[in-house]
Amino acid sequence: MLVTALHQQARSIGLDLEILALGGDRMAAAGAKLLGNTSAIGSIGLLETLPFVLPTLRLQQRVKQYLRQEPPDLIVFIDYLGPNLAIGNFIRQRLPMVPTVYYITPQEWVWSFSPSNTQRIIDLSDRLLAIFPGEASYYRQRGASVAWVGHPLVDWVQSAPTREQARATLGISPEQLAIALLPASRRQELRYLLPVICETARRLQAKIPQVHFWIPLSLESLRQPLEQAIRQYELQATIAADSSRTVIAAADLAIAKSGTANLEIALMNVPQLVLYRVNPITAWIARHILKFSIPFASPPNLLLMEAIVPEFLQEAATADNLTAAAIELLQPLRRQQMLADYARMQEAAGPAGVCDRAAAEIFKLLPLS
Repeated sequence: MLVTALHQQARSIGLDLEILALGGDRMAAAGAKLLGNTSAIGSIGLLETLPFVLPTLRLQQRVKQYLRQEPPDLIVFIDYLGPNLAIGNFIRQRLPMVPTVYYITPQEWVWSFSPSNTQRIIDLSDRLLAIFPGEASYYRQRGASVAWVGHPLVDWVQSAPTREQARATLGISPEQLAIALLPASRRQELRYLLPVICETARRLQAKIPQVHFWIPLSLESLRQPLEQAIRQYELQATIAADSSRTVIAAADLAIAKSGTANLEIALMNVPQLVLYRVNPITAWIARHILKFSIPFASPPNLLLMEAIVPEFLQEAATADNLTAAAIELLQPLRRQQMLADYARMQEAAGPAGVCDRAAAEIFKLLPLS
């Protein structure tokens, strides 16, 4: 979305713009030339990250070599603390005159392990583009040059279908109770999240026989394990190749892993409950050695710093807890309360035009003369 906005603004001022990037197929389709496809090396956790360390380091070396040979006019870091700090250090040392922007900073402002990481992010960035109000305040208080632009998913959902349109696309009747299940965007997440989500769905199906579950297919490689789980738990469920937005828009309730999708769901006014689990060893190390502690995990809660959606993390992510919360959210009064909280959250997410504002901030630093 940022690549698209940058190209649009470049055309409006007659600028010949080339964007080189690390990313995936959608970034390439938007007009970026990929220096490396990072779709297969994403991970969450500590032990879970180990298989991706060497591929990430090799990719970083390729990027540094390219930057030595072809210095860019500007660098934009997006999320991902470790890789961006490594490349950022290289930029500051070898290409100190190249301006840098950090868009969507890592959530150090929520769970900072050490003040040094926060300072490193600030030191490596000429401008920070914050998507959360709390993120903007955190870095501004520490002396960073910050612009709050709003959350880009606000733009993303502008083209989302209505409930009626989505149900027509999926062939769901108006009176059908539909629950969206969003267990994973990474294959490794299925191991920890799919069993508890499917057991929750099985219990809900026993209590509400007319329910039907819909699972958007984020990656084709996930189809086989999802189909196997549907058979194993004997679920009345459909895997939808349509976009996740279509499935979410059609749903009465979403049961989703913690992540960006939580905000997408909230912006589309669908009640939800959130869960997440990692390897138990990873969780123990995070709690007892790294002293990891966060007020909230999901973006809707982080926007207001309030528990507007229920979160079930690690040991709390059980079928008992999830089933009880789901039944509660299907009740009219609880649903109305969540929708009212969503309205407050949507104000904190900012108005539409987020990516255009981000692109405009980036062009302010671009040496155009």
